[in-house]
Amino acid sequence: MRILVTGGAGFIGSNLVHYLLGPAADELGVSIERVVNLDKLTYAGNPENLAALAGDPRHLFVQGDICDAALLEKLYAEHDFDAVMHLAAESHVDRSIDAPEQFILTNFVGTFQMLHAARNHHKKRQAAGTGDGFRFLHVSTDEVYGSLEPDDPAFSETTPYAPNSPYSASKAGSDHLARAYFHTFHLPVVTTNCSNNYGPRQFPEKLIPLMIAKARRGEKLPVYGDGSNVRDWLYVDDHCRGLTLALLRGTPGEVYNIGGRNELKNIDVVRKLIELVNDCLPEGETRLADDLITYVTDRPGHDRRYAINCEKIERELGWQPKETWETGFKKTVQWYFDNDAWIESIQQGTYQGQRLGADA
Repeated sequence: MRILVTGGAGFIGSNLVHYLLGPAADELGVSIERVVNLDKLTYAGNPENLAALAGDPRHLFVQGDICDAALLEKLYAEHDFDAVMHLAAESHVDRSIDAPEQFILTNFVGTFQMLHAARNHHKKRQAAGTGDGFRFLHVSTDEVYGSLEPDDPAFSETTPYAPNSPYSASKAGSDHLARAYFHTFHLPVVTTNCSNNYGPRQFPEKLIPLMIAKARRGEKLPVYGDGSNVRDWLYVDDHCRGLTLALLRGTPGEVYNIGGRNELKNIDVVRKLIELVNDCLPEGETRLADDLITYVTDRPGHDRRYAINCEKIERELGWQPKETWETGFKKTVQWYFDNDAWIESIQQGTYQGQRLGADA
């Protein structure tokens, strides 16, 4: 397969590229001829996420914007893609509150350009008799569904959309575009909506890497509100396997929710991370949760609870998460302790967060 991955220098995207060019062959039997990795390299795109792929002839990195229609047309013409995995997005809720314009441009307009270019490519392949196997995977978020009360059932693929932030609204709009391109133009689109991801290579402004770094240094840990907001935590490798399964085996026009089956309050996540950081600190060093945790003013429109019902992808595609929150958190903390150079490269000039709280 020749696959175009957008946003492949970011957190989920880079892990996906590593998965496609690594475990996917053994786990799913997919043979990858080439991954063309298109990323604009904004603040969250980090070329160091791809350093291990240097010299791999199957990986081609292209710096560019998904809103650039001419570039997309050129890439399709050069590589005749069999599939697209569209992950490029602005994703930090706090940033969408401070500056929503870029979220609309990237997440909505950019997705339109991606779908439009894919439609033209698919039509050419069909005319040439090679279009039957083309797939477009649109990767979205559970935040499009809004917020749940404590006793509400988890989000399913039929949950009505109710986005509450500029970020989630922009992603909801992109989901509707993807649906429209399937129904109107018969573009073979599969959509996934995932819960909160965590794991290696996540930009440090997100909840888990932020808390790991601050706890390690003994700094105060800012927690929004009373810390009772609930999220379903999904280890990034599990997500990448689910995305690849959805691309290969998902039914065009269908939506698949991918969740970790790990619902936790933010405050419980922070306390567990402090415990795991203590396990990695030099002998004699200890961090006390009560000394570090500080509650800060809640952000506007902060959703109280997300939870994913992932029975559909489990039933239809045979996917299940391999990591529990205990095993996944432990692996994640250890990765950040083992990769100081990666963290330092970001902190020395590219870290631009304004609200440094718990983006969850």
